[in-house]
Amino acid sequence: MTEYKIVNPATNTLVRRYPTADDATVDRAIEAAAEEFTDWRRRPVKERADAALAVSREFENRREELAAIITREMGKTTREALAEVDLSAAIFAYYAEHGPSFAADQRLDIRGGDDVVVRSEPLGALLGVMPWNYPYYQVARFVAPNLVLGNTVILKHAPSCPESAQAIEDIMRAAGLPAGAYVNVYATNEQVARIIEDPRVQGVSLTGSERAGRAVGEAAGRHLKKYVLELGGSDPFIVLPDADLEAAVSAAVEGRMGNAGQACTASKRFIVVDPLHDCFLAAFTDAVRALTTGDPTDDNVSFGPLSSEDAARTVIAQVSDAVEQGAKAVTGGTRPTRTGAFIEPTILTGVTPDMRAYHEEIFGPVAVVHRVPDTATAISLANDTPYGLGSVVFGRDIAAAKAVADALDVGMVSINGPSGTQEDLPFGGVKLSGVGRELGAYGMSEFVNRKVIRVRGRAS
Repeated sequence: MTEYKIVNPATNTLVRRYPTADDATVDRAIEAAAEEFTDWRRRPVKERADAALAVSREFENRREELAAIITREMGKTTREALAEVDLSAAIFAYYAEHGPSFAADQRLDIRGGDDVVVRSEPLGALLGVMPWNYPYYQVARFVAPNLVLGNTVILKHAPSCPESAQAIEDIMRAAGLPAGAYVNVYATNEQVARIIEDPRVQGVSLTGSERAGRAVGEAAGRHLKKYVLELGGSDPFIVLPDADLEAAVSAAVEGRMGNAGQACTASKRFIVVDPLHDCFLAAFTDAVRALTTGDPTDDNVSFGPLSSEDAARTVIAQVSDAVEQGAKAVTGGTRPTRTGAFIEPTILTGVTPDMRAYHEEIFGPVAVVHRVPDTATAISLANDTPYGLGSVVFGRDIAAAKAVADALDVGMVSINGPSGTQEDLPFGGVKLSGVGRELGAYGMSEFVNRKVIRVRGRAS
């Protein structure tokens, strides 16, 4: 049974339980979104864009309150929580400004000279299944473009994020959106399947684990529903022999340890080409050892706890498996002696294909560093994963770095800087990292009916 509750991972204390939706509540959510779609889609796109701008302003006005909620729910530091609220506001503002042009008719010049336009029309009520690691940002990047386009949204958030889920719905109401345009529901996994199969629901977007993605993709495919999946990643961070060592180490720390390492696009595998390996590892180790864990509301803390005790135990099990089979924990590898879901920042070396840490995504503050003899081996190792989300390449020779980028089987590459996200930058991956794209113009191109309207003979 899915249980919605807040357990503060910094103290492992239960804060509050929330009632899980019954089937009647789920049915009312579907009905509200489906009925509102008829009206919402016919409102002028400018009106829908103005509503998105109002949502952005609500995020800005409630900045500190919203940040405190997710720090309490999943342990994100106050500093990072505030940044996430700001990014969410920026996403809604971006689609408020650019959404109308993204949705504008596209005129085609076809053989024969007929007057042809392609019209972007919304599909209907959509289901969003969202994760706990970025409780506002993940919702914003799915919801903002679709609301502006004219779709309505049923939102099922992670069971550990019920307060932020309610806060988002409260923001939608305060911004003036009708109740059916955005509906929060504390649904179970079984109810998610029911929502997907309901003929009034036209699509589903999930950000989460590979297992969840398979379940949602299977259900959507069985009922011929459009879906977008943003799943896991085991992103490579390639350091070429001519890389700027100081910049690479700084980016490595930021890219691996931000959000306590709980990001799909976090750099997880550091592949360093000789002869730079020893210098990189030494500097990276020093930088990681300087990090501090503790109370996420303390501005002097580098990062807080993982999201839960279960999450911490999973990461420690992955590290222990590697060490027991011969890998070395250069630093960290243990849990500090304090209450809470904390893990010491860790660097592993000597990880081999028979270890869990080689193939599995490690969702925590653990970096795996590999030494390779040349660039070709670096590329081969980087691609030796079932995932293909993001990646980083460091090297002063930009042409050579771009050549490496071209050879990587991923959806995103960042050269000479950590992986990042912003409202106008497309986001998504390949292989087991997912299907579809979000953000930028592409974020408005998924749940859309591209209707072709052709006037024969250019009638006046």
